[in-house]
Amino acid sequence: MDRREFTASLVAGGCAGMCVDLTLFPLDTIKTRLQSQQGFYKAGGFRGIYAGVPSAAIGSFPSAAAFFVTYESTKSLFTGYSATNLAPITHMLAASLGEIVACLIRVPTEVVKQRTQASPSLNTYRVLLNTLQEEVLYVYTFSLTYSELIPFSLVQFPLWEYLKAVWWRRQGGRLDSWQAAVCGALAGGVAAFVTTPLDVAKTWIMLAKAGTSAASGNIPKVLYEVWRSRGIPGLFAGSIPRVTFISMGGFIFLGAYEKVRRTLL
Repeated sequence: MDRREFTASLVAGGCAGMCVDLTLFPLDTIKTRLQSQQGFYKAGGFRGIYAGVPSAAIGSFPSAAAFFVTYESTKSLFTGYSATNLAPITHMLAASLGEIVACLIRVPTEVVKQRTQASPSLNTYRVLLNTLQEEVLYVYTFSLTYSELIPFSLVQFPLWEYLKAVWWRRQGGRLDSWQAAVCGALAGGVAAFVTTPLDVAKTWIMLAKAGTSAASGNIPKVLYEVWRSRGIPGLFAGSIPRVTFISMGGFIFLGAYEKVRRTLL
């Protein structure tokens, strides 16, 4: 990948991240409160739905930019496989590496954001101070990356690339940005539903108080605890706003990325 493509991926990714995170933030807040252990209304209900937005704003641009730079760079390294049956594996590898890099930025800001969403009486700065006093923010990074974000990307991005390729072929080698956005919405919705239980576990861990069983970051243990206390519905708590949020987010995120990147190139 040359310098021009690098810059285009960097800027387009950052802009796409800002667009989706700020536009759909209220839906994300509702989803977080539906999944919280204390329950929707005790976590704030419909009050203060923009609680935690400063953390999202700070983290969205650099994390999305880091993801797409890594994603496109990895794809370029395996260009020879993109037109073969190994293309899905290339996209899975690129998405996984992209998430690993992006989560070094995203996870700490996500912890602060979700704790502020579930405690609207506190501001972002106070939640950040409390979190720093209780534990190191990066304690969640790898468990959350491998257990929720990477599986999501393993479904979303190969499916997105596949849908784009099919639509591109049917139109004789042409695909508009809005069509790439529609593909992103479909891929994101499927990935969101499939990985909802992992997202529930992630939310419980991020909202856990120091010293509790959930705070250990043991995903299987937390999933069992959710199932035992709330059953199957608990594992899919917040799935409707999550699928809605990520489908809309996929449309905005991947559509904006394609549009900005094509413009810059």
